[in-house]
Amino acid sequence: MGPSFALSPEHEALRDGVAQFARERVAPVIADYYTAGEFPYPLVAGMAELGLFGLPFPTEHGGMGGDYFALCLAIEQLSRVDSSLAVTLQAAVGLGATPIYRFGTPEQKVQWLPELCSGRMLGAFGLTEPDAGTDAGATRTTGQFRRDSSGTGSAEWVINGTKAFITNAGTDLTGLITVTAVTGRKNDGTPEISALIVPAGTPGLSIAPSYSKVGWCCSDTREVSLHDVVVPAANLLGERGHGYSQFLQILDSGRIAIAALATGLAQGCLDESLRYTRQREAFGGPIANFQAVKFMLADMATRTHTARLAYYDAASRQLTGAPFRQQAAMAKLHAADAAVRNARDATQLHGGYGFMNETPVARMWRDAKILEIGEGTNEVQRMVIARELGL
Repeated sequence: MGPSFALSPEHEALRDGVAQFARERVAPVIADYYTAGEFPYPLVAGMAELGLFGLPFPTEHGGMGGDYFALCLAIEQLSRVDSSLAVTLQAAVGLGATPIYRFGTPEQKVQWLPELCSGRMLGAFGLTEPDAGTDAGATRTTGQFRRDSSGTGSAEWVINGTKAFITNAGTDLTGLITVTAVTGRKNDGTPEISALIVPAGTPGLSIAPSYSKVGWCCSDTREVSLHDVVVPAANLLGERGHGYSQFLQILDSGRIAIAALATGLAQGCLDESLRYTRQREAFGGPIANFQAVKFMLADMATRTHTARLAYYDAASRQLTGAPFRQQAAMAKLHAADAAVRNARDATQLHGGYGFMNETPVARMWRDAKILEIGEGTNEVQRMVIARELGL
């Protein structure tokens, strides 16, 4: 990859350091974890040593004092080699720690952020339910407020429901799952949705075995059930009744990070295809010499470049405090499309080898599709963009 557009020396150094980690420590071993469907604890520990889990948070909370753009750069470089690690980082920071940093009380920040920033603990966010995905407002999980049943007079929440497709929910490092729950009704009769912090190991919290997934095979994704789970009233995250709006704010930023992940996957497909087509010979020379192959590679490079520019632009708007919702949705939509198309073309360029699971592009092909679904489907991105256009 050539010189970056508008990167500071600090951002360049971070990008290059994570790229080296991905190349030297992740690439040689990730296929084994992926095939076995195992969570790569040693690699996650390596990411923690680099400070990646604390990148966008202030040093006072144990973070690195960087910004959200720095996190996106790290995610892109990881996903050039493996998307499972990249989404583990994205979910731990964007969905696990960021809600506490943005909406938590001083006491909640002191309790949770140092461990989350260190990577010794992973957080998860439970929004999606078996019957409430894109329509997250249809949440059925409930949170009932009551006085402590032990008679001490303190207040608590009793949570019941099921959450689906929750990343980082069942690892040995998981320390908390923040869940959205209906905690009442508004004056107009619509659900009042709040966010509640549920520490790992709380009685009544059940974590199902990992899903058998098409891709992202060494990230942790599970169904979570809550049966009469009791947490203190102090575990309310943000204002009561604002859980859904808080999550939408988190999603806006998360789309930039997923766009970065998709850009990295698109770049990884290009990297592998350039390497393969230069060494694969047919009809007397490398197949990279054929015009049809050159054109495919040129299209892959163009998609990757424009995806990167799109998420850079959205991230820069976020950093300056400018509105960025439309640009984040555009970046996520375009980068997901670039990733899927590059993965398809990379598989085609590899021929029969592209259909073998031992080939990196086979993993990338399997990993790409979810990018058109997770963090808001392509259709949702178009809805957001159209709404921002005033339609």
